[in-house]
Amino acid sequence: MTAITNHMPTAELQALDAAHHMHPFTENGALAEKGARVITRAKGVYLTDSEGAEILDAMAGLWCVNIGYGRDELAEAAARQIRELPYYNTFFQTTHVPVIALSAKLAELAPGDLNHVFFASGGSDANDTNIRMVRTYWAEKGKPDKKVIISRHNAYHGSSVGSASLGGMSGMHAQGGIPIPDIHHINQPDWWSEGGNMTPEDFGLARARELEEAILELGEDRVAAFIAEPVQGAGGVIVAPDTYWPEIQRICDKYEILLIADEVICGFGRTGNWFGSETLRIRPHIMTVAKGMSSGYQPIGASIVCDEVAAVIGACEFNHGYTYSGHPVASAVALENLRILQEERVIEHVRDVAAPYLKQQLETLSDHPLVGEVKIVGMMGSIALTPHKDTRAKFASEAGTAGLICRERCFANNLIMRHVGDRMVVSPPLVITPDEIDILINRARKSLDECHATLKERDLMRAAS
Repeated sequence: MTAITNHMPTAELQALDAAHHMHPFTENGALAEKGARVITRAKGVYLTDSEGAEILDAMAGLWCVNIGYGRDELAEAAARQIRELPYYNTFFQTTHVPVIALSAKLAELAPGDLNHVFFASGGSDANDTNIRMVRTYWAEKGKPDKKVIISRHNAYHGSSVGSASLGGMSGMHAQGGIPIPDIHHINQPDWWSEGGNMTPEDFGLARARELEEAILELGEDRVAAFIAEPVQGAGGVIVAPDTYWPEIQRICDKYEILLIADEVICGFGRTGNWFGSETLRIRPHIMTVAKGMSSGYQPIGASIVCDEVAAVIGACEFNHGYTYSGHPVASAVALENLRILQEERVIEHVRDVAAPYLKQQLETLSDHPLVGEVKIVGMMGSIALTPHKDTRAKFASEAGTAGLICRERCFANNLIMRHVGDRMVVSPPLVITPDEIDILINRARKSLDECHATLKERDLMRAAS
């Protein structure tokens, strides 16, 4: 058997990586010169690299390792399932025990009448499913022109052609011929960056009412659905003002627009409830889930669908699906992950211990000269960097310059904290303890200090005019 062990010299691993591995969302030529950091193992909230450094992962991988790293129970669930039934599809009037059990468990956990599950391999293809599902739904109801899906600028809904079209990331839309037709975007509810002199309450209403304006402009008979994350994750942990979601719900109800809550990040405890829709009192027709469903231990995603939509789709042959829809091993691992979340009362730990303490400690960073705003919902937090707190000023330098410097200092200090433009974001494993949160905050403050010093040294602490 040919194998590469974790004990090869780091330089050799980096050279092999640079020669053959194309990294996502990366300028691979620049990375090849620098050399990727090689992660070799993980336990709890910590990663270990090939040089033996221990890194606190304040991003839970890609927002997904909810129960932390190194849970043997999930490895054992995968091994049992591989031995019993390693793979079978659910296309041809067949099913299997893991997918049946997982479907029932998700229906039990999901709010309202979200009782039906269409499986995918991750959030991107689940959102592709949603595009086809809502358009098929309206066509089956005799409204084939009802195709337009409204989303938000700076939203992230995946990286496939369909899901990236739903998202509102301009950098993604600049490549690959997207967005596809009949996707429309309205502005995001980011008061810090875009609220001007409006109060957060007035701004939230104004941004929500852009949905109504778009529906009227496009034609109610053409708009199929509105999709949004309860809290925008990859957009920078954008927390809408309190007035926003009630108004969005009113508009969707008034115009009979299907509401899709993208819960890929917010789901499975991240906001202090099983789903972000419960935290923010949203009543979706469809929820997109992935990441925390298996804590990232296996690739799996799904659309959890309400009774009405499922009944209409169920009455026709829905010509859609994936080879790995409801994969038995992924389903078994997801079930074990949900058991741990439930039986170990991880959501209660988030609500009663971890989230309140993380909020308290993260907000202590507000006194830092580089920090303008700290926002947090559950275990999703953002730190807005600014050269001038009082005016919520942007930096004169290219957007993301300060954020990248801060991220690099975090990495050097063995803390993984992501930057989105000039916001720093955190989303640690839900099982993080108060002592580990203290370490996170200490490393974050040190990194902010070093970033601030670098910005001053390079004359970058200047506000845009």
